[in-house]
Amino acid sequence: MAARILVVEDEPAVQELMRYTLEQAGMDPTTVASAEDALALLREELPDAVLIDWMLPHKSGLALARELRETARTADLPLILVTARGEEADRVKGLDQGADDYVVKPFSPRELVARIQAVLRRRAPHASDAALSAGGLVLNPVSHEVTLNGQPVALGPTEFRLMHFFLSHPERVYSRTQLLDQVWGDHVFIEERTVDVHIRRLRQALGDDGEDLIKTVRGAGYKFSAARPQAASAAAAQGGPD
Repeated sequence: MAARILVVEDEPAVQELMRYTLEQAGMDPTTVASAEDALALLREELPDAVLIDWMLPHKSGLALARELRETARTADLPLILVTARGEEADRVKGLDQGADDYVVKPFSPRELVARIQAVLRRRAPHASDAALSAGGLVLNPVSHEVTLNGQPVALGPTEFRLMHFFLSHPERVYSRTQLLDQVWGDHVFIEERTVDVHIRRLRQALGDDGEDLIKTVRGAGYKFSAARPQAASAAAAQGGPD
């Protein structure tokens, strides 16, 4: 799944370079030239990360980063400042305003992609291209393949996104509303029960292990857990503590 990156950059040549670089890296960039345009777009849909030029017209990139951090809906959005201001004091100021990283112009395309991937791995692992594994499951976002105990698992597109999200956030409970926001998008208006349908399909695809891996937490939602009941039983059989 291509990581969706919003690029906020007012210089056309730099904007085009960043767009081309991200596309070549398999990402899905959207470009805007001002903080105001960025905010309008973010009201419609949240990307996986935002690259922000410091020196924007009207409202600076620093002010945009601060506003995004102070708004509940965008508070956890991965942010990277991209600027010609490379002094240590400027870097500290940018990070203090909520940026996750700071890239100085001129930058190499490889460095930019590496910085984005590093931030995604830390802040938005579901948007990273890194393979994920737990509980006998292995998911490869690049080849779009899933195996369980070495055997291929056939998943539809939505079930694949669900599995990718769960593997990225193990042992954490998510409500139906949270799963809709994270997997379908926070501005997609569909019934919460749709989540139940796709959870059921995902469990069926995982076979006998489905109920153990994708657990229902009554009154709260669902979670992925690699801790299998069989393991606990085996430990008890071997003389584990009562």
